[in-house]
Amino acid sequence: MKEMVRAHRLGCIALLAFAAILDAQTPSRFVGTVHAVRPDKGEIEVKPDQGDVAIMKLIPETVFQRVAPGVKDLKQAAPIQLEEVNIGDRVLVALEPGTRDLRRLVVMAASDIARRNQEDHLDWQKRGVSGVVSAKKDNEITVKMRSFMSETQAVITVTPKTTYRRYAPDSVKFADAKVSNIGEVAVGDQLRARGVKSEDGLRVAADEVVFGTFLTKAGKVTEVNLEARQIRILEAGTNKPLLVKIAADSQLKKMPNFPAMGAMPAGAPGGAMAGGARPGGMQGAPGAGMGGGMRPPDMSQMLDRMPALKLDELKAGETIVISSTKGQTAGEVTAIMLLANAEMLLRMASMQNASRGGQAQGMQGGMGMMGGGGMMGGGMSGGLEGMQLPGIMP
Repeated sequence: MKEMVRAHRLGCIALLAFAAILDAQTPSRFVGTVHAVRPDKGEIEVKPDQGDVAIMKLIPETVFQRVAPGVKDLKQAAPIQLEEVNIGDRVLVALEPGTRDLRRLVVMAASDIARRNQEDHLDWQKRGVSGVVSAKKDNEITVKMRSFMSETQAVITVTPKTTYRRYAPDSVKFADAKVSNIGEVAVGDQLRARGVKSEDGLRVAADEVVFGTFLTKAGKVTEVNLEARQIRILEAGTNKPLLVKIAADSQLKKMPNFPAMGAMPAGAPGGAMAGGARPGGMQGAPGAGMGGGMRPPDMSQMLDRMPALKLDELKAGETIVISSTKGQTAGEVTAIMLLANAEMLLRMASMQNASRGGQAQGMQGGMGMMGGGGMMGGGMSGGLEGMQLPGIMP
């Protein structure tokens, strides 16, 4: 009996020691997102960027502060009250060492982040260009910009002050692009530049450049796994299975039905829009329209105006196009942009490709229907090469 009691005591001591080790290993400072706020229990739950949800205890000495998005100097933090902390806010957590007692919580409000992101997104549209790199020489980078109707080129001038960021493999978020340099920019890369833009929009003196090597994949959906947030498709051209992962920051869009878009856009091979009307719901921004000799909106502008899609709205048998970085695992990609109801886009891309000298077989495949070797044949893959889906979406 004494031996059993002694063993029990040693077990308790071991558990306490293990708990103490775990507490010692818990970081006292980390960044995360507010998961829950429970004033009645004196608790806040935060999901760290790395690791499981942590429960912090509020103490009388807890300090709450707020900083604006992008601010790195905590001296600019302003005092706030617990009531101003909301689920979804980004936070810097400072704990009392070795405890779960919350000493300081620096908040970057989710609403402020959303507002900043929207303003930044509009600024990239206003002062930026995007396209596929076709040439690079000295301090100039030439990119090809495609719309449904035409192809144009823009020249980006860089200086020693221009900053560069590059998407990493399996990366989805624009904000996660890594510091890079002009030497890593290669022909075939997708690229966005922002700076002083010419009146015609075809020259930019760049302050910032973001680029990456992206893939454009297309095919028929065979399975949608909502719980795992994964889609399986049969890839165009090869008919091989491809697993598409949907991350929290993946953008899902749906192309309008063809009847809603009117006839084939003016300037596209094989048709013209009645009365020169624009595709429904996709008017260009000022200076980027299609009337009066202005440029038509490019693919990124058109995608920006397309309606969002929920994953549970995607069905087996539907045609989708995905942009992604090159994944680290063969047969798997993580979607940056997913465009559903995309058969017409692929037809139009194939016809554009054929009009630029593509083989007649490519055009015939592009005009064919799904199945029977039509759209899943050479026409679709040829069209994809002709019109890459944008992967850089600020």
